[in-house]
Amino acid sequence: MKVKGDDAADANNAGRRKKEQRGWVWYDVANSVFPTSVITVFLSLYLTSIATNAAKADSALNGANPCAGDNAFDHCDVTILGLQFPSGSLWGYLLSIATVVQVLVLPVMGAIADRTQNKKKMLGFFAFTGSAATIALATVEGTNWKLGVVFFIIANICYGASVVVYYAFLPEIATPDERDAVSSRGWAFGYLGGGVALAIQLGITLSADSLGITSGDAARIAFVISGIWWAAFTIIPLRALTEHQRPHGGEHGASVISAGFKELGTTLRQAKAFPLTLAFLGTYLIYTDGIATVANVSAQYGSVELKFEQQTLITVILIVQFVAFVGGVLHGFVAKRIGAKKTILGSLVVWIVVITAAFFVKAGDETSFYLVAAGIGIVLGGTNALSRSLFSQMVPPGREAQYFSLYEVGERSTSWLGPLVFAGVGQATGSLRPAILALIIFFVAGFVLLIFVPVRRAIKAVGNNEPALV
Repeated sequence: MKVKGDDAADANNAGRRKKEQRGWVWYDVANSVFPTSVITVFLSLYLTSIATNAAKADSALNGANPCAGDNAFDHCDVTILGLQFPSGSLWGYLLSIATVVQVLVLPVMGAIADRTQNKKKMLGFFAFTGSAATIALATVEGTNWKLGVVFFIIANICYGASVVVYYAFLPEIATPDERDAVSSRGWAFGYLGGGVALAIQLGITLSADSLGITSGDAARIAFVISGIWWAAFTIIPLRALTEHQRPHGGEHGASVISAGFKELGTTLRQAKAFPLTLAFLGTYLIYTDGIATVANVSAQYGSVELKFEQQTLITVILIVQFVAFVGGVLHGFVAKRIGAKKTILGSLVVWIVVITAAFFVKAGDETSFYLVAAGIGIVLGGTNALSRSLFSQMVPPGREAQYFSLYEVGERSTSWLGPLVFAGVGQATGSLRPAILALIIFFVAGFVLLIFVPVRRAIKAVGNNEPALV
C-alpha cells in the first residue's frame, strides 16, 4: 500500500529526472556541431582542396601528368604511408581509417565509465579535448593535409568516446516509457543547435568578400567556432547531471582501466545469452552505417558530382538541420502512437526513396537538391534517436552502461563499411553518382532484418518491463 511519503518521494525522483533530462539534452546541442559543421560541411571540402593542392604541387615538381582543373580524380594523387590514391577519395578513406582507430581506442571506455564514479569527468575530458583538436584544424592550410588528418583523428576519437559516456546516462535518467521522448528530443535539439551554429558559419562564408577573407579563411574560422561551441555547451550537462551509484563504481587509476577491460570481456561473453538483443544491434549497425555515410559524404557529392558552390551546399545542409529538428520531434510523436519499431521501418523506406532521388538529381538543379535535402532532414535524426531508446529497453537491468558501450563500439567498428563502399565505387567508376546509389543496400538490408526482430520478446528476455508500445 502506497503512503503519502511514497508519493512525495516519487514526485521528488520525477523532478530530479526531469532536471537531468533537460541538462542531458544539451550535450546533443554541444556535440552536434562536430558531425555537422566539421565533418559534413567544412572539413570534407577543405581537406580535399588542401590535398588536391598538394597533388598539383607534387605533379608539377615531378613533371608527372598534371591535375586537370579542379577534378580531384584526374591525376590528382596523394601519398601517405606508401599508399597512393586520388585526392577525391581521401575523405572517404579518412573516415574509414578514423573509425578503425576509434575501434582500437573506444572498446573499454563504456566499461570504464561503468566502473568509476567519475563519468561526468570523463565526459568533460573527452569533450574539451575534442573541441581543442577541432580548433587546431584552423592551423591546417597550404598543402599540409596530413596535419589535418592527425587533428581530425584526435577530435573524432574524443567525439566517439564522449558519446559512449553520454549515451550511458540515458537509462539512468529516464524510465522505459520516457526514453523515446527524451532520446528524440535530444536528437531534435541537437540538429537545431547544429543548425544555429552552421547558420553563423554560413553568414561568415557568404560575407567572405565583404569581410576581406577567402573561403579557406572562412572554413578555418568555422573550425574555431565549432570547437568553442562544443566546449561551451558541454558545461550545461556537466552542471545538471549527477553521478549515479553503481555496484562496481568508485575505482580509480590503473585499477579502473584493468577492471574496465575485464568488464568488457564479461559483457561480451554474457551478451550471447541475449541473442535477440544482439540481433537488433546487428540490424541497427547496418542501417546506421548507411545514415552516417550519407550525412558525411553529402557535401562532397553535391560539390564533385552536382557542381554546386560551397555556399549552396552549406545552405542545403542548413535546411537539413532545421528540418531534422521537426523530423526528430515528429518521430517521437509517431512512435508514441504506433511504436518505435514501426516508426523506424517507415523511416528506412523514406531513406531508400531519398537516396534514389539523389541519384537522379541533375548537376546544377538546386530545386531537386533542396527537396532531397528536406527528405533527408525528416528522417536523419529520428531514425537513430528511436534506435537509441529502443535498444535501451533490450539490455539487462544494471548493465545499461556496458551495453551502451557495446552499442557505440559496434557502431564505430562497422561504420567504415559505408565510406569504403562510397570511396571504392567512386574510384572504380570515376563518378560519385553510382557511389551514392550503392548506399541503398544498407537501408534495404536493415529494413528486411528489422522486420524479423521480435522486439517485445527481446525486452521480456532481459527482464525489463515492457512499455505500452514498441
